[in-house]
Parts: sequence; structure tokens; C-alpha cells
Amino acid sequence: MYYLTKRIEISAAHRLTLDYPSKCTTMHGHNWIIDVHCRAKELNANNMVTDFTTIKELVVDRLDHKVLNDVLPFNPTAENIARHLCELIPNCYRVDVRESEGNTASYEKD
Repeated sequence: MYYLTKRIEISAAHRLTLDYPSKCTTMHGHNWIIDVHCRAKELNANNMVTDFTTIKELVVDRLDHKVLNDVLPFNPTAENIARHLCELIPNCYRVDVRESEGNTASYEKD
């Protein structure tokens, strides 16, 4: 099995829809760190699991310097972002989304 990890840092704003009072329901931003983990039993025609450039384009072009509520069709929690990216990126099996130093959410396919 081949594995790769791509770490990407983006800046983006969001506001959360919550069923309790929280300052996170107002617009705020983070310097997000996103770790994308991919794997494959066989390498592709270019001898890669997934091209690092493809991963970067799928994450940075869609999310960097954006208001996530405007570009994502769901409540942009770190957990939902991790799931979304994992489903979007070829051969991805896990995504870790860190919105601040002590707060990381992960999604891993079964």
C-alpha cells in the first residue's frame, strides 16, 4: 500500500449555525491547517497515489480566502469540512482539519 500526506494552510472565514449561544455564530476567521491523507494499492500512470497539485487545487482554489458559508452547501464545522474534502479528493481516506492550535477535527472513511 502506498500512502501520502499533503499539508495545506488556508485562511478562511465562517459562521456556525448552532442550537446554543456561542460567539462562533458570528463571522470569524481562522488560519486552517488541513492534512489530506491518501492511499492506493497501485500507483497511477504517473507513478503517484494522487498528484499533490490536484489536492492543492481541490482545497486551496475552493476554500482559501473565502467565506466558507458562501462556497460550501452545509454548516461549515471543521468536522463537516473534513468529511467533504475526504469525499472530494481522489484516493483520500482521511482528512484532519485544524482551525486553531488546540482544535482539530478528523474524518476517516471506513
